[in-house]
Amino acid sequence: MRVGTAALAGIRVLDFSTLLPGPFATLLLATAGAEVTKVERPGGGDEMRSYTPRFGTTSANFAILNAGKRSLAIDLKDPAQRERLRGALRDTDVLVEQFRPGVMARLGLDYPSVREVNPRLVYCSITGYGQEGERAGDAGHDLNYLAETGMLDLCRDATGSPPLPPVLVADLAGGAYPAVLNILLALRARESTGTGMHLDVNMSANLFPLMYWAWAGGHATGAWPVPGGELVTGGSPRYQVYRTADGRHLAAAPLEERFWRRFCDLIGLGESERDDRRDPAGVRAAVAERIARHDAEYWRRRFAGQDVCCSVVRTLPEALADPAMNPGTRAEVADGEHRMPALPMPVGPGLAADPGLLLSPGLGRHGGVLEEARRD
Repeated sequence: MRVGTAALAGIRVLDFSTLLPGPFATLLLATAGAEVTKVERPGGGDEMRSYTPRFGTTSANFAILNAGKRSLAIDLKDPAQRERLRGALRDTDVLVEQFRPGVMARLGLDYPSVREVNPRLVYCSITGYGQEGERAGDAGHDLNYLAETGMLDLCRDATGSPPLPPVLVADLAGGAYPAVLNILLALRARESTGTGMHLDVNMSANLFPLMYWAWAGGHATGAWPVPGGELVTGGSPRYQVYRTADGRHLAAAPLEERFWRRFCDLIGLGESERDDRRDPAGVRAAVAERIARHDAEYWRRRFAGQDVCCSVVRTLPEALADPAMNPGTRAEVADGEHRMPALPMPVGPGLAADPGLLLSPGLGRHGGVLEEARRD
């Protein structure tokens, strides 16, 4: 990746993480021009390399999350190979790891140990439950963190069961994004103090700000949200997904009164049927009945230009075919002769590295990184 005048040009990152939270965080840093080197185990490397679907010699998921990075294969259980890292650590700005607490200490790579080598290092640990406490050593995945924090319970389907989210909320919004935020803040603080710090990114704890409305309401009133019964979780006819006559769905969010009144007019809901303060369930049923009379295309045309916050639920291919919705990207990810568009990362063009052909790193391809001349 050509860094040019990107915001993080000259920042060097050693990434010990695998799968999603850490690699997505370091992809954001790489997009902003940081030089990211993945430290992987010899033989198999990051477990995500083995995933399907395949993309050239690796998996599509691995390629899209690690494009533009370098790969260093090191057996961290071998003291001699760990010693080879010391030179790189001296000139590293950021270290990212997401092992369970205690693993890096057993390897002699915990923050107190590496701080002796490089006191300016920003050391970021990403875990499910934080570095300390009775849950710190527990295994978990995204779904577990959503369940443990109560987020999964807030929105239940018609059967009363929580849905299976299609987005890995804890990994991304609770892990990767807070990691990048704190890394950037720590780098800024280092400009004043001259020293780095250890960042403890707790993915579960970081989910609570996403439930700000439930947090505020519960603490202010003592009345905690009813699962599936609040304004944005299914309790209001003004924020619902309704089934259309052809089996598709309409996402209706006419929350404000001006939107709601226009919405009711357009679907033919009479004045006596739209009082959702008095009878939200009855109004919801009445709206559902009206929407079910026509197919999705009818409603798309009906609401076009009406400013009522209503959308037909699209498939992903349909969304990407719409120039207004497709964020697009000039960069491509490559593995051999295979090509696909790079992820459109949320880094502004004035801050990002120049887009180009981003190679998926072959395992251990950049072994010479430890012998490179480091900056003074």
